[in-house]
Amino acid sequence: MLTASLAVIGGLILLIWSANRFVDGAAATARYAGMPPLLIGMVVVGFGTSAPEMVVSASAAFDGNPELALGNALGSNIANIGLILGLTALIAPITVDSTIVRRELPLLLVACALAGLLLWNNALTRMEAFILLLTLAALLGWSIRTALTSHAVHEPLAADMVAPNGKAASPGHAIIWLIIGLVLLVASSRLLVWGAVVIAQGMGISDLVIGLTVVAIGTSLPELAASVIAARKGESGLVIGNVVGSNLFNILAVIGIAGAISPMHSMSPDIIMRDWSIMMALTVTLLLMSVGTRHPGRVSRLEGGLLLAVFSAYTGWLVASVTGP
Repeated sequence: MLTASLAVIGGLILLIWSANRFVDGAAATARYAGMPPLLIGMVVVGFGTSAPEMVVSASAAFDGNPELALGNALGSNIANIGLILGLTALIAPITVDSTIVRRELPLLLVACALAGLLLWNNALTRMEAFILLLTLAALLGWSIRTALTSHAVHEPLAADMVAPNGKAASPGHAIIWLIIGLVLLVASSRLLVWGAVVIAQGMGISDLVIGLTVVAIGTSLPELAASVIAARKGESGLVIGNVVGSNLFNILAVIGIAGAISPMHSMSPDIIMRDWSIMMALTVTLLLMSVGTRHPGRVSRLEGGLLLAVFSAYTGWLVASVTGP
């Protein structure tokens, strides 16, 4: 159990570090290849911010633990809204861009509803997983086309762009970091999944609960750190765009990839009745807060406290389900 715990901690640290290196390398390589900055933000960095969830879920699916993969996706979305946006809003009220309200949040609601519809029978076939992946491809294609024709900066998923800072890397260094980041992403995810599964088996906890808690919160740490830093710099308005974009990738790409690798059968009914329902409720609440009449275009400190309270209550619910009789 000690070895497994160290594997989880070490895997998370390496996962976060390698994800940052992968995103930096991928973005720099794409720039040298002539890809427009906006497309880098929507495609390269958009995938990069969800790389930990995608690689961990793929590893779990390959290992025959699809519920851990699903728990990672749903749990990360719950943590992104409840924990990350809640905590960030407590530090500084979050300004909500009008484009996010008009396009990105409704798209996220549709994606969440689609996932719920496909999971309603407590199963996810390979065909249903491909439906999620095709939806993501269509969404990316539409976003890219809209962005290029309108020359807009804030398009669906475009807010996920976090341009690498500091001195620009040479083409050779960019490719090296891209490869190193990808290799370490895979290795660290395998380490994390192995440790999480061993702990779950040793404590009699389901893969789903481990995915919803330890793995989900762990893979959301990069977003949490970036959000807190942005809030302290007075740039909290960027946070919600990144969270919404990340949640879209989690629903469509993370669940889609895991289901395509290992179809899920006879899943726990808690996935829909508890986890998906909480995720959907938080997403609807975020939309209502974003267009609220009292504070239009922002998530206030009080509302951030509400989101954080819901996340805390949900986490307590999960703990009680494990420790209870």
